[in-house]
Amino acid sequence: MILVTGGAGFIGTNFVLDWIASVGEPVLNLDKLTYAGNLENLASLAGDARHRFVQGDIGDTALVGRLLAENEVRAVVNFAAESHVDRSIHGPAAFVETNVVGTFGLLEAVRAYWGALPAERKSAFRFLHVSTDEVYGSLDAQAPAFTEQHRYEPNSPYSASKAASDHLVRAYHHTYGLPVVTTNCSNNYGPFHFPEKLIPLMIVNALAGKPLPVYGDGQQVRDWLYVGDHCSAIRRVLEAGQLGETYNVGGWNEKPNLEIVRTVCALLDEKRPRVDGKSYAEQIAYVTDRPGHDRRYAIDARKIERELGWKPAETFDTGIRKTVEWYLDHADWVARVQSGAYREWLSTNYGERESA
Repeated sequence: MILVTGGAGFIGTNFVLDWIASVGEPVLNLDKLTYAGNLENLASLAGDARHRFVQGDIGDTALVGRLLAENEVRAVVNFAAESHVDRSIHGPAAFVETNVVGTFGLLEAVRAYWGALPAERKSAFRFLHVSTDEVYGSLDAQAPAFTEQHRYEPNSPYSASKAASDHLVRAYHHTYGLPVVTTNCSNNYGPFHFPEKLIPLMIVNALAGKPLPVYGDGQQVRDWLYVGDHCSAIRRVLEAGQLGETYNVGGWNEKPNLEIVRTVCALLDEKRPRVDGKSYAEQIAYVTDRPGHDRRYAIDARKIERELGWKPAETFDTGIRKTVEWYLDHADWVARVQSGAYREWLSTNYGERESA
């Protein structure tokens, strides 16, 4: 059995569903169920003995230690994290608590469990830490993409907290010999994405006839990775990644935010036209930029392709089409996750931004 932390969130959900479908090995799913954790995401696994869910905190070392021992876990895949830059600007404490202190507690529990394993199981054990390209900071327009050797220069409370967690994972390998591997991914998109992030927010707002808020000039560049591709990369790294190594996972899709928004609008124009016949692009509204907004991220994913034979299966065109279609087909899911707390957050983050 493997332990997946944060397995009711966006990427964790997709990984659990992908793992059960493609590998079939039982999953112990530990999630705190904060605002972005949603058990409804895993409804298709109801009654499936291969999936066991436990609500809990990765920082609860006693709980994690008990779960590891009782279930004879052979690997841990750590998705658990606070992950939204805007939320980290408004409330950084939660990011330090979960991403730094929580990761420390998880590492301590895993170290104690791993240290007591018989030699054969000990050598086969793995701890895979899922991180982000944001730890590397921001790139100039013509600068080479981030490689695994790029120095850490985090610019937001979120990315700083993830950088700290990466350093802790690295330290536990070098100090204690804990068998770790780390992945640093680019911007994920796809099914079950909580609608505070760019792509699902644009879809939801467009369909509701609301403004589509674009920060600044909309020319901030990101590399976009379809979440299904990310899941296959993690499976491959868990299977064959070298201990102590980091693998950058990207989609080879560098695009400015404004282009992403216009692409979403064009797909909605095609699949769910506005009643008045106009384009959803007319709803685009430029708003005051995010404080300290990184201008460009770009992932050089050649190492994982060269050493492990992985590369993304989806192009951005195929992935974004699948994503828009998923949201159109799952309007009930979208409606249920848009709780009062979600609406309050949108008001807090966007209500104070003046039109640019």
